[in-house]
Amino acid sequence: MTLNDVARQVGTSTITVSRALRRPDMVSEKLRTRIAAAVAELGYLPDPAARTLASRRSDVIGVLVPSITNSVFSDVLTGLYDTVAETPFSVQLGNTRYQASVEEELIGIFLSQRPAGLIVAGIDQSLRSRALLERADCPVVQIMETAPDPVDMIVGFSHSDAARAATEHLLAQGYRAPAFLGARMDPRSERRRTGFRQALIETGLSWQGREVVTPEPSSVRLGGELFERQRASAPETDAVFCNNDDLALGAQFAALRAGLRVGPEFGICGFNDLEVMASAFPTITSIRTHRRTMGETSAKIIIDRLSGVKAANSVIDLKWSLVARDSTRRI
Repeated sequence: MTLNDVARQVGTSTITVSRALRRPDMVSEKLRTRIAAAVAELGYLPDPAARTLASRRSDVIGVLVPSITNSVFSDVLTGLYDTVAETPFSVQLGNTRYQASVEEELIGIFLSQRPAGLIVAGIDQSLRSRALLERADCPVVQIMETAPDPVDMIVGFSHSDAARAATEHLLAQGYRAPAFLGARMDPRSERRRTGFRQALIETGLSWQGREVVTPEPSSVRLGGELFERQRASAPETDAVFCNNDDLALGAQFAALRAGLRVGPEFGICGFNDLEVMASAFPTITSIRTHRRTMGETSAKIIIDRLSGVKAANSVIDLKWSLVARDSTRRI
């Protein structure tokens, strides 16, 4: 079945049918209903390849993230999908698995399909990936971070600033020997470690011997192991800033098993503020990041750009907030 078949069934032009399917707001409701009925009766399916050739651009927004199981990126994707739900656009997802070579390959594949736009997590693309993105004939949005020199547009926040604030909070609460627990240690995690170090240096404290990191993927189990490793090497440690909430939850379980009073005796702070942080006992302090808003905003500025509306700023900083809870309450 072709567009011509639908047009003949309805008794209108192929241009009108195409418009009804692509831009329904430009066709009367009565005609849209008739066209929809004909499409359903005939079993017509649009040909995306033909549409791309005709318009020089598909209706697909490509999205590259390093993980599809990490709930942080799941929240971003929820915002993306919700934003495009009532538009002609769809989302095509690529998982880079934290590998630069995979990211390069996927960027090339996506761009060869003439996407409506491309959303890429992070700012640490390889030289080849960066060059591909800079030459892309579509809007490009980097997400999860901010930087003064985006490829095109960027939506995120400063990981180092957020981590520094988390560490400063521990120090302000009276903890004097905080440590950093980190896993995976991708570039965003490294920037969080940098923020931790900056806060200690500014207070006149040393970060030497106050970090336990691993390239392993994060998990609650691993958080407990890193906590025990840190306490074994530096028994005076009285607080930990974890580079994500999984590690923070695992550290809290380990602290409680060790007989420590979390909060009054030992401080714990996570990062991202997943739902479990407010439900744990004791509740856990964390850095809240606006992940769903990040997905919504990145999709919206691409859709606006395609409509001829350019964002006022190429860098959109969504900020972050520290949510203090019982795990860092001394009294």
